[in-house]
Amino acid sequence: MEFTLLAAAALGAFGSWAMLWWEAKEGNADRCAGSLWDTALFAAVAGIFGGRIVTMLLNGVNPLTNPGDIIIVRSGVSTVGASLIAVAVFLWSFRRQPVVAADAIAAAALAGLAGWQAGCLFRSGACLGSATDLPWAWAQPGSAVTRHPVELYAALAYLTAAVALAWWKAYRRPIPGMPTAVAIAVAGAVRLVTEPLRPSLGGGPVWFYAAAIVAGGALAVAAARRGRARPPAVETQAP
Repeated sequence: MEFTLLAAAALGAFGSWAMLWWEAKEGNADRCAGSLWDTALFAAVAGIFGGRIVTMLLNGVNPLTNPGDIIIVRSGVSTVGASLIAVAVFLWSFRRQPVVAADAIAAAALAGLAGWQAGCLFRSGACLGSATDLPWAWAQPGSAVTRHPVELYAALAYLTAAVALAWWKAYRRPIPGMPTAVAIAVAGAVRLVTEPLRPSLGGGPVWFYAAAIVAGGALAVAAARRGRARPPAVETQAP
């Protein structure tokens, strides 16, 4: 079992929880933060489990005859499989109000990604990417080659986007569905932009990151059209 990956996952979970806690204080996701957190955590675990099964199947390993291999996370978890399964489980759990739930978790999801990326600090050399002479670059122990801390770039980008999105939701009250669209597009864009700096033989699923940007854009257009077509809401005073 790779315990450093567990530490990174724990940091990601803490990032999501902290964002939901802050948003609840600001009146956003109020009275449902606990339910959101519980469901999001369950969806994430289901996604990791499902993504691991997908990787095993793609590698020709039968999970029924090799159940012990499921917990060997070091050998890989399908990013695409884990993401799609987690989203499906979360939306199914809130199937009566999927847009409301998705908007409520949007900033927390980005904060969770920030925590996961920053979790590279628990793993030796895992933050580093391609070589560079920039002053903030650093080298692996025993090496003179300084490299981009690409995972920290991604973590900072996700955290900035999460805070901005949470502020937007709390103080600008965007059209329903728009926070979800922005979060999906940002999630794909950050990975796509930083991918060239990552040391990888085959590269990540670039098509998946690009698809996320396209999907986010399509959802934003749909939300904007739905918002224009909807009659203005009548404000009522809370009892």
